[in-house]
Amino acid sequence: MTGTKRTGTANAHYDFDTVVDRRGTWCVQWDGVADRFGVDGLLPFTISDMDFATAPEVLDALRARLEHGVFGYTTWRQDDFRSAIAHWYATRYGTDIDTGRLVYGPSVLNQLSQLLRMWTAPGDGVVVHTPTYDGFRKAVTGLGRELRGAPVGDEEALERELARPDAKVLVLCSPHNPTGRVWTGEELGRTASLARRYGVAVISDEIHADFVHAGHAHVPWTRVAGEGRWALITSASKSFNFPALTGSYGLIGDPADRAEYLRRMETAEGLASPAVLSLTAHIAAYREGGAWLDAARAYVAGNLALVAERLRTAFPELGWRPPQAGYLAWIDLNPLGVGEDALQRVLIDREKVAIMPGSVYGAPGCVRLNLGCPRSKAEAGAEALVRAVRALR
Repeated sequence: MTGTKRTGTANAHYDFDTVVDRRGTWCVQWDGVADRFGVDGLLPFTISDMDFATAPEVLDALRARLEHGVFGYTTWRQDDFRSAIAHWYATRYGTDIDTGRLVYGPSVLNQLSQLLRMWTAPGDGVVVHTPTYDGFRKAVTGLGRELRGAPVGDEEALERELARPDAKVLVLCSPHNPTGRVWTGEELGRTASLARRYGVAVISDEIHADFVHAGHAHVPWTRVAGEGRWALITSASKSFNFPALTGSYGLIGDPADRAEYLRRMETAEGLASPAVLSLTAHIAAYREGGAWLDAARAYVAGNLALVAERLRTAFPELGWRPPQAGYLAWIDLNPLGVGEDALQRVLIDREKVAIMPGSVYGAPGCVRLNLGCPRSKAEAGAEALVRAVRALR
């Protein structure tokens, strides 16, 4: 059964409405729901992957590679991979990148951890925006560094944290997860200036960049970085929904830092050979997958608009608007006076849905609703959330 069909030739049509049954596929979102919520069989709107099959163009490339039948050690240091990334940045973002700055890693979070080991010591301060993606918190605190937060949009708070003598790294999520905030070029420029002023390195996680919605534009960190110490880390896996293939890449500004990163990854970590299917998927996505991505983003925008209309009708006082990027609806329910624990119990016990509580990201009273899914599932999630809130008011 397929969830993404292509018909026609010049004008490809992609069907995101067909439901793909992901149960029994070792899927974290569906099969692992009890690990986080304590109950099996819930309809999940949780971990940030989508319920869509990846682009047909990617699947075609993977099938062709599988037909070769040999899967020996491979290298990412080849022109097919590097030029595909350069093509993507040039055509999507109008940005020329220096492919000599490219590095590779098994995941964005793995790259983050490696860079934190390089640029910080135990006890050093690592600054993030709040609310904060829980993967950042785990990486920072797991390495014995001190996590420090500045609210999204509060540049005075950000400067205070960067100015602290032991602040060594700013981990920037661009666009921001979980809020879906897209930083403007002016905002990023001011952030880069602050980082240089206080000698703070910047690690810009841009894995959500390809899902920026109409009216907004992603600005890669390379455009504003200047001479400061920095790294941009990302992957096509979020946009094209193949995180289980593993694989990510990055750009590191300073040649010595880049060499040290590669030394650590390829010797100390033993990660010299990447997953060949990840390379294949990245190249196909960046060379041929643009139309599918545009269609997926437009479809997700429809899901977000559906939720916005449902919330506007049920709780107009929220004034909720869709995020500027991504398929994650970040909804602040605090104005409704609904307690998080009580809401989660109703969602789980009565509505049989799993929706991420805001406390996971340091913001109790909010929820994060994953809408990278068929319209029917998005409708079910919106209705369940509205019923649960109404039951508690």
